[in-house]
Amino acid sequence: MDIATFAFAALYQFADAFAFLVLSACGLAVIFGMMGVINLAHGEFIMCGAYVTATAAHAGLPLPLAILAGALVSALVGMLVEFVVVRHLYERPLDTIVATWGLSLIATQGTLIVIGSTMAGVGTPFGSFQVGAYSYSIYRIVLFLAALGVLGALYAVFNWTSFGVKARATIQVPHMADALGVDTRWIYSLTFACGAGLAGLAGGLYAPTMTLVPTMGATFLMEAFVTVVIGGADVFLGTAPAAAVLAVVKSAMTSWQGQLFGQIGLLVAVIIVVRVLPKGISGFLLRERT
Repeated sequence: MDIATFAFAALYQFADAFAFLVLSACGLAVIFGMMGVINLAHGEFIMCGAYVTATAAHAGLPLPLAILAGALVSALVGMLVEFVVVRHLYERPLDTIVATWGLSLIATQGTLIVIGSTMAGVGTPFGSFQVGAYSYSIYRIVLFLAALGVLGALYAVFNWTSFGVKARATIQVPHMADALGVDTRWIYSLTFACGAGLAGLAGGLYAPTMTLVPTMGATFLMEAFVTVVIGGADVFLGTAPAAAVLAVVKSAMTSWQGQLFGQIGLLVAVIIVVRVLPKGISGFLLRERT
């Protein structure tokens, strides 16, 4: 393998890992990073998006619309979950762990009973291209561009829109927002739905690349949590750098020794970052600014 081919392969693997980490983490960055809700059902929202996407695609809907349908259904399910369960637990963060873990088990086993152990997948679109002796999927590049687009859209919504300002105010100082006439319950519902919808979008985007099984959400859960945790308190400033750092480690270790060592390298990197930067990457960047 010549240097140019090796460099492209390394860049491609980095982009693939970065896209997976960002798309996995964005929904959790809103629900856990912003709202403080420890959502162990995050993987099931992703699974919901993937299943709805596959069902809509099999019904004849174009794949982009099927992916949007998966995100929308996940957002609606998230709003229902917030209204029925999570709304009563905002002051009891440890209880959210048990509640969302229970929801995770119900969703996984319910899907297994109703739909079965697997679901017919969606073919990966766009085909592939050749660089040197190796073939690469074009869709993986689309996922990388989608990850950048989601990051940009999330930043714009929560910084430049009325809803985003109200959401951040409600989450940071709820009593003051309520005193100023903001319907804080509605804002909480919409914010939770936004996080669930982003999780569903991740599931929809990855539906063409994965085997659709009820436990598929577990594939995303660990990497989503570690990305948000090492990103730090400011999820908009920390998520992208955290995903970039972890993507470098994961892609390098995976190409060196395989998928298992990629996961081990990821966890070791998290331990080191948390030890060196207890406030996360965003805490370090904010300190450097001041």
